[in-house]
This record gives sequence, structure tokens and C-alpha cells, in this order.
Amino acid sequence: MADARKSHSGEERLIELFRPIATNPGALALLDDAAVVAPPPDSDVVLKTDAIVAGVHFFYDDPADAVAKKALRVNLSDLAAKGAELLGFLLTLVLPADTDEKWITDFARGLKEDAEKFGCPLYGGDTDRTPGPITISIAAFGHVPRGKMVRRAGAKPGDLLIVTGTIGDAALGLMLRREPNNAAFARLDPAARSHLADRYLLPRPRNAIAVAIREHASASIDVSDGLAGDLTKLAAVSGVAARLDAKLVPLSDGARAALEADPELIEQILSGGDDYEIAATVPESRLGALQAAASAAGIGLTTIGRIEQGEGIVIRGLDGKPITLRRGSFSHF
Repeated sequence: MADARKSHSGEERLIELFRPIATNPGALALLDDAAVVAPPPDSDVVLKTDAIVAGVHFFYDDPADAVAKKALRVNLSDLAAKGAELLGFLLTLVLPADTDEKWITDFARGLKEDAEKFGCPLYGGDTDRTPGPITISIAAFGHVPRGKMVRRAGAKPGDLLIVTGTIGDAALGLMLRREPNNAAFARLDPAARSHLADRYLLPRPRNAIAVAIREHASASIDVSDGLAGDLTKLAAVSGVAARLDAKLVPLSDGARAALEADPELIEQILSGGDDYEIAATVPESRLGALQAAASAAGIGLTTIGRIEQGEGIVIRGLDGKPITLRRGSFSHF
């Protein structure tokens, strides 16, 4: 994690904080300016990188350990959707000059906790200084048997649409953070409020069923930019049409209560983003096996629609009638 512009002592302090996360011998104890990855024989390496920026993807006052975990987990979520087993990650950490040492220490602690939790060690990276906001970029990598990565392409007419977990919690959690007095949240108890806020703060990547996705899904995508928008992308690449039934979309108790108070929130739930669940297409004959694997891992799995011939996405609203969303998905640009 070298940067010649920083003093040796300052760089060494940072390396010492992150060295305990670099547990694989290929990381060379962060003593070199490159690392070595040794994937299993007859496998492909699956690569993914995502960055998060203060004021865009997390709040400036979010706890540093939670920020570290979010930075890693948004990448792990994509690898889960590809059916990849984890190998490790690289970190680029860009900090303002006035970042205090406690923030960095807490960040390193949170990153270490998740690296151990998910079995995904640090291999190296870079640190730098910026006059702008904190920026964290992680490049994560995993492996699959050769030619077995689950792509967005591959969905076939007749496949079922499934999704893990619950949808809309993070989007509503962000809304709650920004508009705590919104009438839609008036009847939520403290536990429901805490759940929604926490789902925005900390994604729940579904790596525990990555192998099952690889074995049973025909196509898969990480739901990060909104369920409707991400399914639209999957359908377009596969050359098929997706039929989504909003009544079947799994909701947490908090999201359901907010939706009952304000039915227009269905748009926010379907297109708001930051769910970090897996949406996949599954041949009907494979659904039972995938459900069994998800159940064994303690992960909910719900059928929400079907793949048909055609193109685009058709969404049936809560009343069963087709609806058109004003915004299909989240976009940074």
C-alpha cells in the first residue's frame, strides 16, 4: 500500500493497521508493491470493483467500522450473484488530511471483522490524500469452476424470477434518515425504524448461497440499483421479457407498515436501490433445490414473477394492474 508522497512513518502506521487483515501468504504481509493470488486448479477468477464516497453512498457521521463493512460488502454482493467463492480483495483508501487516527483505526477494525466473517482477506492496495470527501474503492475477487460464472445473460422463457431477502428496506432506511418525520413512518415502532436504518447502513451480501446460485440459476444479478432496474438489465442482456408482480415482492414488517401508510412508496421500494440482494432466474425444475439451499443458510427466497418471450419488463402493481415507474433505477449520472 505504498505512496512515495507520504512520510515513511505515516505510511508504516497505516500498513501496521491493515497488516492483520492480510492473512493470505500471497499478500506477502503487505511488504511488497504487488501480491500473488493462487486460485484453485481449473477455475476462473471473477473480478469486481466498486467505490463508495462520503455524502453519496454513506453519511459523513456514519461509524467508520460500518463504512468499512459497507465498502467490502457491496463488492461481495456482486460476487455472490455471480456464484463465486471468495478469494480476497484490494483496498484503495483516499482520505482528507484532517481525518483523525481514531476514524482510521475504527475503519481498519471493521474491515478486519468482515474479512474474517466472510473469509475474504486483504491482499494490498493504496492510500492517498484528497481535498475532497473520503473515498473507498475495493476490488474483490473470487473463483468459479471454469466457465461456470452466472451471467446476466442466460434467462429463458419459462424461468421463474426469484429474489433473496426483502426488498426496499435500504431505500426506506435512507428516506427515514433524511425525513424522520415523514408520515409514512409515524406508526413504525423503534425496532422497525432501526431495521430500516440498519439495512441502509450495512448491506447483507448473500455469499452463503453463492454456490447454490451457480448450480441452479440460469441468470443472476446483484440488486444494487433497484429491483425493477436491475431486472430490466438482466432481461435486456438475456433477450427476454421479465414479468414482475409487486404483490409477491417480499417486504419486512417495517417496509410493509410504511407501504400501508403510503401506497405510493411502492415506487421507492421497487426502484430505490441499495438492497444488495440477489435477483435470479431459475428453471422451475431447479427451484426446490435452490430453496432448500437458501433455507439451510437462513436466507429467505421468494418467487416474484416469470420470464417470458419478448423484451423489457412489465410490472403488475399492488392492484394487479400494470404500472410504469417514473424512475426505473438508481443512477450516479
